[in-house]
Amino acid sequence: MRVTADTNVLLRAILQDDDQQTGAAEALLASATTIAIPVPVLCEFSWVLRRSFDQSPTEIAAAIQAICAIETVVTDGPAVEAGVAVLLAGGDFADGAIAQQGERLGATVFATFDRKAAALLGQAGLAAADPAELTG
Repeated sequence: MRVTADTNVLLRAILQDDDQQTGAAEALLASATTIAIPVPVLCEFSWVLRRSFDQSPTEIAAAIQAICAIETVVTDGPAVEAGVAVLLAGGDFADGAIAQQGERLGATVFATFDRKAAALLGQAGLAAADPAELTG
């Protein structure tokens, strides 16, 4: 069976906070021949762990890396790596993942009004700037 895992399935498997859903999530992940995890799922996963479960960036990065290390998981590895790098630098996983995917789609700079994100992206080797800087 090839499945796309939703955020809530990954959360139940990692948090183990609901016996019934945890069991179902673990059984699904163990039996699937392919587990597709789109980057938006990992963005949501990161946000939920940070905002609702008060997990640290290190804990969130470890959870994402553990999920992506599952042999049957397929995802956008370079975007995940960029997201984890920005997360561990104190930023948002989504900013790193989005900037990296944009670069692969042909963009040369990530346009954002979020100055902290732009600085962290620059540290991660991804070009980022305020839109006003880009238009002159």
